[in-house]
Amino acid sequence: MPGDTELQFVDTNILIYAYDVSSTEKHRRALALVSELWDSGRGCLSIQVLQEFYVNLTQKIPHPLTPQETVRIIEDYGRWHLHKPGLKSVIEAIHIQQRNRISFWDAMIICSAKEMGCQNIWTEDLNANQLYEGIKAVNPFISQEL
Repeated sequence: MPGDTELQFVDTNILIYAYDVSSTEKHRRALALVSELWDSGRGCLSIQVLQEFYVNLTQKIPHPLTPQETVRIIEDYGRWHLHKPGLKSVIEAIHIQQRNRISFWDAMIICSAKEMGCQNIWTEDLNANQLYEGIKAVNPFISQEL
C-alpha cells in the first residue's frame, strides 16, 4: 500500500464493495483494503461518502442491509478521520470540477481528500493513477498495491 504512514481516502464505491458480498473478487479486495486502513488508523472518509454508503447499502445492493445494521457500521466509521465539508469546501469543489472537468460529486471527494492531506483516493470512479489536485486516484481492482 502506498506510503505506510500516509492518510488514505476511501471513495463510496470501495466502501460499498467491502460489504457487498455479491461482487466476490471486488468484495475481497475492498475488504482487505478497508481492514488494512482500520488496523493502521490511516483511513479517511467524508460525510458525503457515509451518506452515499447508507443509501447504497440499504437500497441498491443485491442483498441490502437493514438501516439499523448500516447505522452501526457508520457509527464505527466515526473512528476514522472524517471530513465535514462546509461552504468553503463546496466553493473549492466547484473550482476543482472546472479545472479537472469532472462531476461535482467527484470534485467534492477530491476536495475532502485534499483538505485532509491525503495522498491517495481509493476509487474506481476516477481515472486510475491520474493526479487530481496532487492526489493520486488508485483503483484497488486494477492495482497490484494491495
